Amino acid sequence: MEKITIAIAGYGNVGRSVEAAIKLNADTELVAVFTRRPERVREELTDVSVLRSEDPVPVDIEIDVVILCGGSKDDIPVQGPQFAARFNTVDSFDTHAAIPSYFERMDSIAQEHGHVTIISAGWDPGIFSLMRVLGDAFLPQGKQYTFWGRGVSQGHSDAARRVKGVFDARAYTIPIESAVQRVRDREAPEFTKREMHKRLVYVVPEPGADQERIRKDIGTMPHYYDEYDTEVAFITQEEMAENHTKLPHGGFVFASGMTGARNKHMLEYRCQLESNSEFTANVLVACARAAYTLKKEGRSGAFTILDIPPRYLSPHSPETLREDFM
Repeated sequence: MEKITIAIAGYGNVGRSVEAAIKLNADTELVAVFTRRPERVREELTDVSVLRSEDPVPVDIEIDVVILCGGSKDDIPVQGPQFAARFNTVDSFDTHAAIPSYFERMDSIAQEHGHVTIISAGWDPGIFSLMRVLGDAFLPQGKQYTFWGRGVSQGHSDAARRVKGVFDARAYTIPIESAVQRVRDREAPEFTKREMHKRLVYVVPEPGADQERIRKDIGTMPHYYDEYDTEVAFITQEEMAENHTKLPHGGFVFASGMTGARNKHMLEYRCQLESNSEFTANVLVACARAAYTLKKEGRSGAFTILDIPPRYLSPHSPETLREDFM
């Protein structure tokens, strides 16, 4: 079997999850890890090359695709262009509002160097994006709704941890069930953010911290909590370690609309993830397969999951897909 050789850039939660995902796919092989801390990572990984981001790749290693596993806030905006100039890449850049400008930048660099880069691959953006496009296509005058949770928001958790007096925090996004039900009942309602989701933040305070001030600072934080009803619950570090170490997430995408005879229709896609990072990693590996295929076809530039034929994501042949999946 032809192997797609993959390198990982970043060896945190997502990087380790990509390593595990590669082992589940017989047509992929991990050959290198790029990291800012090669000495530490080499202690964990003894069977692949561990390099700094700027290091040249040894001549005996061929890398088909690099999967970028850093964060969207500070890592991927820097790593994306750097790696796209050297390799075919896949990333999970998830700052929705910045995707158009990031795409343009990555497309220019990848085309200049003859590489393929697939950006914003994950479940949202990614799979949920595809579901929204399909819903809009099939119900062209309908309404789209996306609910997230119940699950841990890593970005909101990080923002809460930056509040003075907070030692640790975990923020959960929770869809409001009455709002979800109204959509399922095909009412086609208009919602504010507060009417669709609420936030629950578990906080381990530092000794002697002002808990009321922490509660206020979190609840009024612009762009993160001020537009939602937010509950802050104070717990011990032991409770945090026992009950809040996993990273579950998920959500729903709905398309609600009517067809020609004014018949109402509802399309619903749902995902429930016990590990956000592990599922995202599996999507990234599937997109690495697609990047490899696009490159073999002589393509270059930036792509999203909206631009990729589904069969490019699959390890199966077109004949098997038609026979077993149609």
